[in-house]
Amino acid sequence: MGKWLLMLPLVLFFGLAGLFYIGMKRQDPGVLPSVFVDLPAPAVGEGMLPGVPGFTAADLRSGQVTVVNFWASWCPPCRAEHPTLKALSGEGIRVMGVNMMDKPENALAFLEEDGNPFLGVIADPKGRMRMDWGVTAPPETFILRGDGTVAYRFIGPMVGDDYEQRFRPELEKALKGG
Repeated sequence: MGKWLLMLPLVLFFGLAGLFYIGMKRQDPGVLPSVFVDLPAPAVGEGMLPGVPGFTAADLRSGQVTVVNFWASWCPPCRAEHPTLKALSGEGIRVMGVNMMDKPENALAFLEEDGNPFLGVIADPKGRMRMDWGVTAPPETFILRGDGTVAYRFIGPMVGDDYEQRFRPELEKALKGG
């Protein structure tokens, strides 16, 4: 038993080194894969912000590509990506929002101040929908095909080169039926 304990640090070191090596050899180490890609979107909640239209699971299977964005008023990166969401909405892209772990009055003030790009918003004050969708922290954005299946998951704010080089090509692919 004593020899095993002496070998344990060495075994742990090589195991951890192997995991790091595998992680560095991934195609795009900045992308976390989503278990939902090519599967139907997870369930949606029923919470609503007062005076703001909500949406249902049926709305995500409308036959049109839909972008679902998880956001919060207290999230600086969400504020940074907000003009992108407004631009997508202005292009005619269906953008739905999930306001997560936020106070309704703060969320409403944010939408009033910066504009509402969302066709519908679900309030998720306790983060249950966030957990169902596997969202780690806002902002996270999903592209759904017209049949409601997940085409792509984007983690972080949709701004700059990251938006142009990762999100936008996936959106274009989904819009073309891919």
